[in-house]
Amino acid sequence: MTTPREARRIARALFRESFTDGRLDEAKVRQAIQQLAAAKPRMLVAILKSCERLVRLEVERNTARVESAAELDAGLRERLTAQLQKIYRRPVAAEFRVNPELLGGVRVRIGSDVWDGSVSGRLSELSAAL
Repeated sequence: MTTPREARRIARALFRESFTDGRLDEAKVRQAIQQLAAAKPRMLVAILKSCERLVRLEVERNTARVESAAELDAGLRERLTAQLQKIYRRPVAAEFRVNPELLGGVRVRIGSDVWDGSVSGRLSELSAAL
């Protein structure tokens, strides 16, 4: 009988095997999931959920979500992406989005790290301090 702990262990093993040159390989993830589905282990759903969580966290860890109050030009986007890669010492994919609620500045989220250099963020800090 497979326990939830065993399901997580199997998912971690599948996840570790899904890397190529230190990067998550989508083809390997798909292949591992297909092989797992064909084998139909007892706790297939639990294993798949654990595997999905690990993949989602890895993708979030390597993706920068950049929000700005106005559209950023291509040069600034490239410099910002290069600086993030320098800080994290790994390749980082950047997704840029315009959010007028920021009023000005930029907010960057990579995994659980958040840098808030927006006007709305600073106003929130000021109101919290009062």
